[in-house]
Amino acid sequence: METPLPATPAPKDPAPRTPGQTNGSQPGTPDPPLPEIPGTGVLRQGDSGHGVYELQVRLLQIPDIYDGGPIDGRYDTGVRAAVTRFQKRYGVNGDESGVYGDNTRLALMLRTK
Repeated sequence: METPLPATPAPKDPAPRTPGQTNGSQPGTPDPPLPEIPGTGVLRQGDSGHGVYELQVRLLQIPDIYDGGPIDGRYDTGVRAAVTRFQKRYGVNGDESGVYGDNTRLALMLRTK
C-alpha cells in the first residue's frame, strides 16, 4: 500500500527581473557601473600612464622585442616598434600595426606574467 505524499504548495517563481535590475535592487534602479580594469583599452604612440608601464614590463619578457627599452610609462617610437615586432613575430592580426589593442594584448598576456 502506497503512502500518500503530503500536500505542499509549489514553490513560487521569483519575480521577473527587468533589464538593469539585479537581485536585491529596486525596479528601475540601474546596476552600478563596472570598475575599469587597469591596463585595458587600446594604447598607441603618444599615450602614457600605468597601462603603458605594464605593456613595457611585458614586452621586456619577450626576447629580442624590447631589449633595453625603458619602463617609463610613455608609449614612444621604441614601444611602437616593439609592439610591431611582437605582432609580426606571433602573427597577431586585427590590431593596427604598432597599436596595443585587444588581440595584441591577449597574445602578449598569454606569453608573459
